[in-house]
Amino acid sequence: MAAYQNLFTQVQIRGPIERGVALPPGEERDGRGGFSYLLGLVGNAQVGPIYLGFLGVASAICFFFAFEIVGLNMWASVGWDPVQFVRELPWLSLQPPAPEYGLSILPPLAHGGWWLIAGFFMTSSVILWCIRTYTRAKALGLGTHTTWAFAAAIWLMLVLGFIRPILMGTWSEAVPFGIFPHLDWVGAFSIRYGNLFYDPFHCLSIVFLYGSTLLFAMHGATVLAISRYGGDRELEQITDRGTAFERGALFWRWTMGFNATAESIHRWAWWFAVLTPLTGGIGILITGTLVDDWHGWAVAHHIAYST
Repeated sequence: MAAYQNLFTQVQIRGPIERGVALPPGEERDGRGGFSYLLGLVGNAQVGPIYLGFLGVASAICFFFAFEIVGLNMWASVGWDPVQFVRELPWLSLQPPAPEYGLSILPPLAHGGWWLIAGFFMTSSVILWCIRTYTRAKALGLGTHTTWAFAAAIWLMLVLGFIRPILMGTWSEAVPFGIFPHLDWVGAFSIRYGNLFYDPFHCLSIVFLYGSTLLFAMHGATVLAISRYGGDRELEQITDRGTAFERGALFWRWTMGFNATAESIHRWAWWFAVLTPLTGGIGILITGTLVDDWHGWAVAHHIAYST
């Protein structure tokens, strides 16, 4: 048996199901839970018990409707051919209403109506799930950091598909459902408004995106490297600093002259990750509403040369 466990030498434990924190007298959790070998390769092998509650069930139902509407419309676009559906799936899309429909509540289904209905259910699903993360955190005595992180992502989603289209006066400004159509929309959007690279909030979003990946990689690598000393038991290392994070701190002081603590690195990474969609949403929101040409804006503010 391995002397220590990490990503490459992990021993999967099969013991009694962990039921979680104790409930008040007279209450019991539903479900039995189990183990998954495949999930155990990348994390904890235990699956469940799963609690959905009213908010979780409502969120799941809304997501199902949104997923079904988008999927069936994409399938219909290839004549209900399952082979073509699978082959063309990355290029299939469900488009928002055309400009002539403006902000109509329900244009013809084949001309954007399905997009609006799917967007309503998708938005309802993520908002319900966000509220659920808040209520679950409160019930378990946790902080609400996960809820606010999720809300930051929802902010960007709402800017792209709801807030900015309303400010522009037409649903046609929204993003289509689909993989490559979504990417095509981003490329066309940047060209239309003079290159988003000159949008300062877009620049900040990219900084925080790359910064968060770097911080998570540095932290994950550090924990794996010191797991032989118990570094994977981060809670104990935070409250009673042991040899694992002492060594990790020494490594970073030697290599870059500064180190975060086992606790503060999570705050750094949380802020970087949350600020990515927050600043990105602001950059998208002011494009077309306040600034029509980012290259012209950059030239006027002596950031770029005129061509």
